[in-house]
Amino acid sequence: MASLYDRFILPKLLTCACSSPPMMKQRTKVVPKAEGKVLELGIGMGLNLQYYDPKKVTDVMGVDPSPELREIAQNAAHDPALKVHVENGTAEALPFADKSFDTVVCTFTLCSVCAPEKALAEARRVLKPGGRFLYCEHGLAPDPGVAKWQRRIEPIWKRIAGGCHLTRPVTSAIKQAGFKIDQVDSMYVPNTPRFAGWNEWGVARP
Repeated sequence: MASLYDRFILPKLLTCACSSPPMMKQRTKVVPKAEGKVLELGIGMGLNLQYYDPKKVTDVMGVDPSPELREIAQNAAHDPALKVHVENGTAEALPFADKSFDTVVCTFTLCSVCAPEKALAEARRVLKPGGRFLYCEHGLAPDPGVAKWQRRIEPIWKRIAGGCHLTRPVTSAIKQAGFKIDQVDSMYVPNTPRFAGWNEWGVARP
């Protein structure tokens, strides 16, 4: 059972952090590339929904284990022509058949799932042949000084930020999960603390 913190305080904190202008700009770098039938892992508050192009996307299925966040996502702004469905579920055990989706979108989700390797394996499983995995994630910084602080801060950060990890690798983990990287970019997100600001985004295929 979720604590009062998880039910009432955490959603507000996540909304504030994840909807900041720099973070929203990062989302625009990957979400508009989605095509066909789309699955969004950890749809959260539905912040990506406004960036899907209904001319390219037939419908969006979002999964998230948090009832509080799912309720917010159900009412999130999006083009009225876009068909959106939000279901209870975890990225590590998706309730969908093999080869069901043309695109899987994963933004700021791998940091907080319990088992990122299982989530990535599930993403591969549900992607159609030739499908694409679009990702935008924060994670382990390449600079030793920043990474040192990430490791120091992470134990407390996880407790107050809904299980968010600061030191998980991003693109290398996606490669290890059996994806081929078609495109990747990276940088420290502006106006964001460096310990939480290292961002990698790109396009991958099974």
